[in-house]
Amino acid sequence: MRYSDDIIEEVRQKNDIVDVVSQYVKLTRKGSSYFGLCPFHNEKTPSFSVTPGKQMYYCFGCGAGGNVFNFIMEYENYSFGEALKHLADRAGVELPKIEYSKEVREKAEQKAELLEINKHAAQYYYYQLRTEGGQQGHQYLVSRQLSEETMRKFGLGYSDKFGSGLYKYLKSKGYSDERLRESGLFNVDERHGMYDKFWNRVIFPIMDVNNRVIGFGGRVMGDGKPKYLNSPETKIFDKSRNLYGLNIARTTRKKYLILCEGYMDVIAMHQAGFTNAVASLGTALTSGHASLLKRYTQEVLLLYDSDEAGIRAALRGIPILREAGVNSRVVNLKPYKDPDEFIKNMGPEAFEERLNQASDSFMFRVSIAESEFPMEEPQGQNRFFERCAEMLLELRDELERNLYIEAIVKKYRSQYGVSAEDLRKRVNTLALKGTPAENRIQPKNSGGQPKKKKESASDQAQKLMLTWLVTYPGIFDKVAQYLTPEDFIVPLYREVAQMLFQQKEEGQVNPARLLNSFTDSEEQREVASLFNATIHLETQQEQDQAFADTLLRIKSESLAERNRNWDPTDMAGLQQIVKAKKELEELGRKRRELHISFE
Repeated sequence: MRYSDDIIEEVRQKNDIVDVVSQYVKLTRKGSSYFGLCPFHNEKTPSFSVTPGKQMYYCFGCGAGGNVFNFIMEYENYSFGEALKHLADRAGVELPKIEYSKEVREKAEQKAELLEINKHAAQYYYYQLRTEGGQQGHQYLVSRQLSEETMRKFGLGYSDKFGSGLYKYLKSKGYSDERLRESGLFNVDERHGMYDKFWNRVIFPIMDVNNRVIGFGGRVMGDGKPKYLNSPETKIFDKSRNLYGLNIARTTRKKYLILCEGYMDVIAMHQAGFTNAVASLGTALTSGHASLLKRYTQEVLLLYDSDEAGIRAALRGIPILREAGVNSRVVNLKPYKDPDEFIKNMGPEAFEERLNQASDSFMFRVSIAESEFPMEEPQGQNRFFERCAEMLLELRDELERNLYIEAIVKKYRSQYGVSAEDLRKRVNTLALKGTPAENRIQPKNSGGQPKKKKESASDQAQKLMLTWLVTYPGIFDKVAQYLTPEDFIVPLYREVAQMLFQQKEEGQVNPARLLNSFTDSEEQREVASLFNATIHLETQQEQDQAFADTLLRIKSESLAERNRNWDPTDMAGLQQIVKAKKELEELGRKRRELHISFE
């Protein structure tokens, strides 16, 4: 069950988008809109606009856009329900209580209780680190050169050697054994009953992007095994969809995120000022991680340990990130093993320099491939360039493939005499053979952004007309003389046009309210773009010409679409097409009379 449209609209109306966005982005007024640096991608020149009249935002750089709900959802990583509650609380609107089914209510209560248990556990561990019994854990963290401020920032804690303290503490809070078992914080056996999973360990609370404790990691004191222990999967903790440190890193707004291996790497980097570092939670990088990273950045620097296992992890991660639409580069830490060790020995400035020198991820794969063949032998060289051709064939974009062909040739021409023509022929030969490499990296719609086709003149015309209709509602009557929603041939555009025409009939064009009807984030982005198409017009003559061109383009494409879909047995349909064609020809002859005013 969802809240009524009236309640949703009341909350939206009571949260002026300029006021809300100004809490996150510095805005400057320019004409009828406000502009600032986009919070959703890195930029130096403001292309992020907020328009009070439309109650919408739109970035002309990355395409992010929507109403106040979309902004809070995207910035805070909230669901629609969470954004609605946040904005209702902000505006003092009391949301009506929704009657959920018993099953849904029980699941929500269970999740809330597990979050509460984890919060209490984090507080307990945090306190223990600062007691006399936690001296061993505290001393270990000090020996790793962590400051008290850093320990507080990450909520670091300690679990003692006895294995019963947390259980007793949480039982005193009234939690049932069943719920404590579900929390993943305890082990159970016949001999000991229920006892703490984490004991004699330094504790690292794991938080989701909304700063809620969802799990824990523990580093054993001494030589016990395993060295690091993580919470198991629970109803609130999915390690394949969460990243350690992202709750902090997502707010840094740097142009890239740094992906490393462990808790201490992240913490050491944050302490050194690199607050855009995150780590996977004891698991290899997954498509879920890549999708999560995609929400906050366009580029990831891979910073795994410089040993063989670290190299393998980087090689596995590169195609996963690529599939999700995230660019990646690889940082070389040699001769040091990990970022913590590097920073302690060389300092933050040298580390920053290594980040700036990060290798292009494709060329990193090429370099690793080179090390796998006996390059002093012709056969080894041949097999190496065959491998390069296979990797090049994974690149769908022809320009990108050609650029990497040139990069490979530039690197190896002087040593092995390879030419761009040689490599291109090898790629083409493999393509004709239908090599499995062709299908090795298949983009998935669910994993990231599919490559968009170039926008046609017809699409541009439809978007421009929809932008004019919401920006200058006074032209509606004039447009309605010539166009109906059915003339918009792109299904989504037609749906939006129908809604706008309906709103006009009811008395008010309200694009921000219209956007409430779209729940899919990609649809929301696209709809927002429909109301932000731009064309530079100065004189009345330019306005009239642009209006005539746009109107005639839409009518022409609409007629062509009807003609494509016409059933040859439908004679009445044929008569309508002939009539429409004559009307279009007449409209073309009268184009000089198609005056419009955007006042």
